[in-house]
Amino acid sequence: MLNYKLVCVIEVTLITGRSINQGEAIEAGKELDAYTSSAGICELDPKDMEKLGAGEGDTLRVSTSSGEIFVRAVKSKQHPHEGIAFIPMGPWANAVVDSDTSSTGMPSFKGVAAKIELAKGKKVLSAKELVRERYLKLKLTSPRIKHLR
Repeated sequence: MLNYKLVCVIEVTLITGRSINQGEAIEAGKELDAYTSSAGICELDPKDMEKLGAGEGDTLRVSTSSGEIFVRAVKSKQHPHEGIAFIPMGPWANAVVDSDTSSTGMPSFKGVAAKIELAKGKKVLSAKELVRERYLKLKLTSPRIKHLR
């Protein structure tokens, strides 16, 4: 008897933007757990969460042509909007948004084609961990960034 694991992937349109919770948390400090809890998330329509078999707080893998990131699932309070996913502005959103600006000086933070799947057992990195892993390729020797060590 064969044992198959069904993996559900949904295709969505990703939008990013500011949220009140993200704004409050960023003012308190990007290194705090409150920032990760408010910006390291993906808000989904309850029907999309059901399709994924995801519950509130489960880890999701969000992937686009620009990258992938692990975030926590949050049931959107502003539904219905099936097929639309929202990630608040921050390093988690930046990891999946194309950095190309098409000569405008600003990347497109809205209307990004994305795939989402359940990623149980995967860790949602804190902002500090995410910056270390993704953006700091050089050894941290500058005294100006010693707080990131």
